[in-house]
Formats: sequence, structure tokens, C-alpha cells
Amino acid sequence: MKRPLLSRDSIGAVLIVAVLALITAIPAAAQWGGSLRLCLRSEPKTFRPLEVEDEASETVRYLTGGVLIRINRYMQELEPNLAVSWKVSDGGAKITFRLRRDVRFSDGSPFSAADVAYTIKQVNNPALHSPLADAFRGSGGEVKAEILTPDTVAVSFAKPMSGVERLFDDLAIVSSASPSGDKAVLGPFVLREYKPGLYVHLDRNPNYWKTGPGGRRLPYLDAIRLDIQKNREIELLRFRRGEVQLINKLDPEYFERLSAEDRLGAQNAGPSFESEQIWFNQVAAAPLADHKKAWFRSKNFRNAISHAIRREDLVKIAFQSLATPAAGPVSPANIFWYNRALKPRAFDPASAQRLLAQDGFHKQQNGLVDSSGHPVEFTIVTNAGNKTRARMAALIQQDLAQIGIEVRVVTLDFPSLIERITRTYQYDACLLGLVNVDLDPNGQRNVWLSSSGNHQWNPSQKSPETPWEAEIDRLMQAQGSTTDPAKRKVYFDRLQQIVWDQEPFLYLVYKNALSAIAPNVRNAKAAVLYPHAYWNADEIQMTPQVARASR
Repeated sequence: MKRPLLSRDSIGAVLIVAVLALITAIPAAAQWGGSLRLCLRSEPKTFRPLEVEDEASETVRYLTGGVLIRINRYMQELEPNLAVSWKVSDGGAKITFRLRRDVRFSDGSPFSAADVAYTIKQVNNPALHSPLADAFRGSGGEVKAEILTPDTVAVSFAKPMSGVERLFDDLAIVSSASPSGDKAVLGPFVLREYKPGLYVHLDRNPNYWKTGPGGRRLPYLDAIRLDIQKNREIELLRFRRGEVQLINKLDPEYFERLSAEDRLGAQNAGPSFESEQIWFNQVAAAPLADHKKAWFRSKNFRNAISHAIRREDLVKIAFQSLATPAAGPVSPANIFWYNRALKPRAFDPASAQRLLAQDGFHKQQNGLVDSSGHPVEFTIVTNAGNKTRARMAALIQQDLAQIGIEVRVVTLDFPSLIERITRTYQYDACLLGLVNVDLDPNGQRNVWLSSSGNHQWNPSQKSPETPWEAEIDRLMQAQGSTTDPAKRKVYFDRLQQIVWDQEPFLYLVYKNALSAIAPNVRNAKAAVLYPHAYWNADEIQMTPQVARASR
């Protein structure tokens, strides 16, 4: 038998490994400068931080906005930011902040308690229609801010609010006096240029309060460029070429493809807090036929549709097994608040047909009809450019055809989709994802309160239109008004049970948090909480571009 020979190539490899080991043993010097590039998948709807309700605008707000308290997305703990400390009192009805001194906005204007008070007033201004208002008004009354000293401010609620400090992670403080208005920011980056259809360019904020080694002001990066790229295939191609360095949310198909060639670049943080769901339009004033409105408002109809969908197939086929079937609004990744008694709705066509029969639906030669003979057909709208959702919609279409329901799928650009589901209500059903940015249920107030604009199936109700929505309102207020975690858990478990029974949302899957990070990006750590890959953007560094091995 021949003895194995050590080739010259192998000797070279050993030497390289030894050198790398020595290099990694030496602490890396901080890398200052450079421009990070990633993609937005739609146009930002606004750059006004208190009016953000879409993901692209939220990305800009997260990177530019300064907040009093930040939830560390990796450790899932609260961290001081513009506030160096805070104290909750009056059973949760009051929180007092001590602010950092000598902080300035990006335009040089000083930051003080007056800016916090002004921001609170603006959020609660009914004319502004801020999506944050529902969370802050959760105590059922006016929220007031009192300036105690230039660097101390107290925020008072009408009633105790559980987890009140977590509300401030989303609240970007705006200036009360700057001539630049809300263009003056306190976050690590500042908006320099926006070219619709092309990019959003952010420069480092020279007045950012946080410092790095030697007391030098962060961020490390000189700039972040957010290219507007709706095509995810092109986004992945550009990542492979090194033209973009981060993909915050990677589709399962692309994750599998990338992980086969770049195991370190493809990041799977595990089950996320993000769900995919369908909901039916239950808006009374929607321009829909009356018989469709009756279908969509029927619990039996919604439960039947849910029973007819094979969630396991969605996971395996649409998500390459990088997801789990969903039961309700809380992901199992949220260990404390997840209601373990709930199970994903079972695929059961017989139960679906039985529920439909109870409402007078019956099959004819050409398919299912209602009690008045109307053929049962509806359209699902979703956003264009998302292959995973397109596959989900096609699978759902096939499943519902088996019980005689014709489903059409229409894809729209994101602004047009938002217009339909939030303003004109010209849609039957919508397939979309919702992003939870907090562990605490109070972060979902803007979805569950019937008065909220994000109560998607029937938003902005003057009073609850159904008894079960009134009960959800009561439970949401009850869990938010006690600081006892055990009591809150009981209330919120009951809320999740009602949502499972009524299915205003048909929860389909919980997605894994998949992202991509280039080898020349340092300090980026994938997290399950949104934003997954750039949550610590002020600490991200760029090293010289590393050539990628070709296959």
C-alpha cells in the first residue's frame, strides 16, 4: 500500500492556516470609513419618523432616528440610548428619563427635554395620525410630558402601562426648535439624498452621541446606501458580486443557494417573530358585493378556508423547510408569551366542507356556491417580486380548488398594495407578512385594538363592530394596565385563543430569520428580531473587499 504523500499545495495550505491562526489571535484594529450597501425592496413612503408604517421607511428611521431606549436585537434586552437612565413609578403610569448631556442633532442644534416633550405631543396629535399613537394611548387617555429640568423629563399616562419603557424603542425623537424640522436627527446616520426608483443615501451623522475606541464618534461607516431593488434574484446576484454587502431578509430559495457556496455568508438565526398570513376584507364600506362581505364576516367561512390549507406544504415547498406552521400571532421563539395550548389549524377538507354547509354553501357541477347560488370565488392580492409568496399563493389556490373554490392571485407593486388595503379597500383577501419588533404584547396594540389603523381586516373602527373584537380590546387594555407578568400572561393567552377561534388573520407560517453578510463586514450579528442584520449599524465596520471564490 502506498504511503500518503504531502504535496506542495498541502504544505502551502498548512502554512496559510498557521498564519491565519496568528492573525486571528491579534485583536483587530477598528476599521473606520467605507460605505455599506444593501437593498430596499420598495420605495419609502415617508421620511417623517413619526408617520412611518412601511418597512422601507422603517429601515431609514431605524438608521437615522435617535431613541431614548433601544431594545438590543441580539440580547433582547433594554439598553440606554439618549436616556442614560429611567425610572418607572406610579405602578407604570409614569416614566422619568434622565437624558444625556451635550448631545446635538445632526444639524448642530442642541437636544434637551423640550424635544422629548415636543415629540410626545406630536405623537398624540390626532391630526398627525401617527401609527405610534395607539401604543401610547393604550392607557385610554392623554399622554403628557413634563419638563423637570433641561435634562430630565417625565412622561405620564392616564393609567398604569405594563412594559411602558419598551414603547420608546420605536419613538425617534424630533427637534422642537431646529430650522431643519424632522430632517434633523439623533441617530448614527442622516439622510443626504433620495432618488426615487434608485437609492436612498445616508451619511454618517457627525454629531452622533455614541463613541468608539479613543473617544472617536461613531459610526465607523462613512455612509450607507440603500439601493431600491424589488427583484430579489438581482439582489442576490449583486451580493455575490460584492456590490451589496448585506441582505437583511433572504428568501429561503436564495438562502439554500447561497449557503451551498458561502456557508459563512448565509446566516440562519432560527425561527423569527415574523409571520405570513391571509386576511379577508371585513370593512363595511368596502366596494365589495354584499354576498362577499357576508362570507368574509363569517367565522365558519374563515375557519373552513383555514382547514383547507396545507400548512406543511407551505413550509416544505414555499419555504424549503425554513419555517414552521403557524397557530397564532405569537411565534414559539417568543418563549414567555407564546400560548402553547394553540396548535396550527389542521388540514381537514371534511371539516372545511362541514363548516361551509352550516352556512348554506353547497357544491354544484361547476364548484361551490353560497345559499343564494353565487359561485364562491375571490381574489388574493399580494406584493409583486416575492417568489416565496407567489408559491404560497399558488399552493393555496390549488388547495381551495379541491373544495370547489376558485381563487385568483393578483400581484401589485407595494405602494399600490398598501393603497388598496389601507385606503380604498378594493380587495377581497390579502397575503402578506407582519413584523413583530418587540417581545412584549404592547408592541401589537396597533394591530389588535379595533380603533387602530393597522387592525388590517377592519381598521379604524369608532367602536368594536363585533363582540369578539370588543373582548380583544378589553383583554389588550387589561394586560397593558397591570404590571403582574402572570396576570398579563393569562389575559394575552385568552386574546390569542380568541384570535385562533375567530381567525381574522389566517396564520400560515412563522419564518426563519435568514440573512446574508459579506465577509468584509465586521461586527454584524444576525438576530431573530427585526432588523436582523443591521440592528447595530453604528458598530458595523467594513474591511477591504475580500475576493470571493468562484465555483
